[in-house]
Amino acid sequence: MREERVLGAPAESGGGAPGASGPGRVLVAVYGTFALAAGARAAMQIGTRFGEAPVAYLLSAVAAAVYVVATVGLVRGGARGRWTAMAAMTVELVGVLVVGTLSLADPAAFPDETVWSAYGRGYVFVPLVLPVLGLLLLRKRR
Repeated sequence: MREERVLGAPAESGGGAPGASGPGRVLVAVYGTFALAAGARAAMQIGTRFGEAPVAYLLSAVAAAVYVVATVGLVRGGARGRWTAMAAMTVELVGVLVVGTLSLADPAAFPDETVWSAYGRGYVFVPLVLPVLGLLLLRKRR
């Protein structure tokens, strides 16, 4: 009989999942919520107004994909899960900093906002703070 793995349970490859308890669970919930929010926003924008700001809308879709990967890594746990989450959070942080800076330096290049525009201003700057907190949590729990 095959044993089912509980969401956030430690992976067999060693180490508990960072999202298994306490602050890790909150981080998983926030990343999951942002994956849904950014994905829904990108899908709506791409489906209805893609021609207006294709770069901005595709960047929102990329943000959603990064949030999904980070969530999966946090839930999976083990060395691979941690590495996956850390890589996704690093990409997210770089993306927020680059897109945030570009969107402020050249607003005409972004006729509509992305999740990462102005460092996540449209999402109360959570996209800027989230990867920092996630990377700190992963570092602490290593």
